[in-house]
Amino acid sequence: MKHTISLFVTLAAFWLFNSGHYNLLILSLGLVSIAFIIFIADKMDVVDQESQPLYLSRNIFGYYFWLIKEIIKANSTVVKHIWLGKKSISPALRRINISQETDMGKVIYANSITLTPGTVAIDLVEDEILVHALIAKDIDSLENGEMDRRVTLLEI
Repeated sequence: MKHTISLFVTLAAFWLFNSGHYNLLILSLGLVSIAFIIFIADKMDVVDQESQPLYLSRNIFGYYFWLIKEIIKANSTVVKHIWLGKKSISPALRRINISQETDMGKVIYANSITLTPGTVAIDLVEDEILVHALIAKDIDSLENGEMDRRVTLLEI
């Protein structure tokens, strides 16, 4: 039930933000359309913790800010190594153990690795991610576990 309420609130906020009209007719039509969408989603049985990951809501914005900072740092590192030439690049391919327990956490971690310039998550199997990096020390920093720790905190 809490996932259905969350879906209703999300759809209502999205609808109100995009509509910009607040007279009774428009608001009632919006309410009817949202109720219809929730009815369809309920019949399809797609409203669950994966479609509405409420547990992520507490810490997700702090993680986004941290990830944006890491993306900016990685961008500058990649640009620096492009300027320095081929000899400064040391490509590496390695499996990294992960500590996430939910599928959502594992996917967030793999996507975060791929979003960070210079690294790509190639494969995700059980508790390991195969990562390719332009610079070997980037994989070393992933093995230190800061990103893994922060994604694991999202699951709590």
